[in-house]
Amino acid sequence: MFTQTKQDEEGYPIRDEGSTTYVGAIETAADFGPRIHAGAVRRGLRQAQKVVVLGDGAPWIWGIAARYFPWAIEVVDLYHAREHLADLGKVVYGPTSALAKRWAAARSDKLDAGDVEAVVTSIQRLRPGQSNVREEVRKAIDYFQTNQEHMRYAKLRSQGLFVGSGVVEAGCKTVIGLRLKQSGMRWTVDHANAIIALRCCQLSGRWEEFWEQRSAG
Repeated sequence: MFTQTKQDEEGYPIRDEGSTTYVGAIETAADFGPRIHAGAVRRGLRQAQKVVVLGDGAPWIWGIAARYFPWAIEVVDLYHAREHLADLGKVVYGPTSALAKRWAAARSDKLDAGDVEAVVTSIQRLRPGQSNVREEVRKAIDYFQTNQEHMRYAKLRSQGLFVGSGVVEAGCKTVIGLRLKQSGMRWTVDHANAIIALRCCQLSGRWEEFWEQRSAG
């Protein structure tokens, strides 16, 4: 979680320095919802003029957003959406096909403009012969139709909002990867969660608060 109150000279949003905080655990979405909500409250959720939830389009993310952040603007990470197009192009035209790259690039231009309907129409025009490829096409249509109101990227940019979840991707590497995925490491869930909790506190600037709570307990 982080706050954003400024944009650069070109109008791109900038994270407020030192505002990023982390929560995490290996747990179900039902357990994670209260955790991230509590973290957002600490971050200043109740004072925020506008709240944005960025995700990759997974239903469980929107489930948490609907329950704990019902007033939030929901955004599918642009780069995940582009990746769906690139992967579909490879499935339909072949993994090394130049046509696959051209097809995905043209659809990505429409996507960047927030014209999700045009993207869906282009996918619907595909007529692959193999049943497994037809199934991937069907899944892609469902993905973009289900998330189309979360993909109005031109409109979102015009409001000065983030459309990419790079902060989250970097956080996964910083909080989890650098500490728990080193060579030869093996973890139980309980022990991994204990380290994750410490990492989140340390990287969120809540180290002293964490130990004060432990001492009080």
